Amino acid sequence: MTKFRLTDAQATRSLGVRLGESLPPGTVILLEGDLGAGKTTLVQGIGAGLGITDAIVSPTFTLINEYPEGRIPLYHLDLYRLEPEAVAALDLESYWEGVEMPLGIVAIEWADRLPYLPESYLHLNLTYLSEGGRQAQLISVSTGKSEAAMELPL
Repeated sequence: MTKFRLTDAQATRSLGVRLGESLPPGTVILLEGDLGAGKTTLVQGIGAGLGITDAIVSPTFTLINEYPEGRIPLYHLDLYRLEPEAVAALDLESYWEGVEMPLGIVAIEWADRLPYLPESYLHLNLTYLSEGGRQAQLISVSTGKSEAAMELPL
């Protein structure tokens, strides 16, 4: 587990930039945190780190925004409005398995609504700190029998 103290939105974005510059294709990031904790800001940083110039906005109503023009594609999902049954019908594993589209980074906001998980992923939880700012807690998880835990690039 790795923890980062993020003093402001720019620090959150900078963490995202570092992730975008270093994570390999096929990385899934499960984002959790309260409303306004910085999940979308972090994904905007990931996009910048990938070299994406399009504006990255929350896909709360579109569910999935695809940004194919970076170093590798970015797939930004927001499950806030969905129940787990509706999420299961979306066939999201096609994003992290590279079945129907090229492998990229899959960033999923409100990942607690996922009824199933990929074999390996980064779990990133953003929480408010009582003294101001936020904390990001990053954990690499691998449930695959033959895969080692993903190394954190930070």
